[in-house]
Amino acid sequence: MSEDTSEPLAVWCAGEEWCPITTTATLIGKKWHPVIVHRLLENGPSGFNELKENVDGISSKVLSDSLEDLQDHGLVNRDVVNEQPFRVQYSLTERGASLEPVITEMAVWGKEHLRPADESD
Repeated sequence: MSEDTSEPLAVWCAGEEWCPITTTATLIGKKWHPVIVHRLLENGPSGFNELKENVDGISSKVLSDSLEDLQDHGLVNRDVVNEQPFRVQYSLTERGASLEPVITEMAVWGKEHLRPADESD
């Protein structure tokens, strides 16, 4: 089932100038959401197991829930590629792909301001 991505998403705090920021942060601010979007931007359409392998450290349950949430918000498509054996492929919608500059800038900012995990204080 594909969500109509031509319709704007609803906001949660109507009338406030910071509302678009809050709404966007709610959509991509969950721990794994930006990583999933990044991997789909980087690798293109992917099967569940391929995506799980590319999102190192995520459990199958969390990946499944995250993909469902991203699909519900019109950022990811879920397409059945084969019935026998059953195979599903995930891809970004046009709306999901439009997050590329945001995800890219998050990576740029992180590289510029964050210390690598293996460096101690």
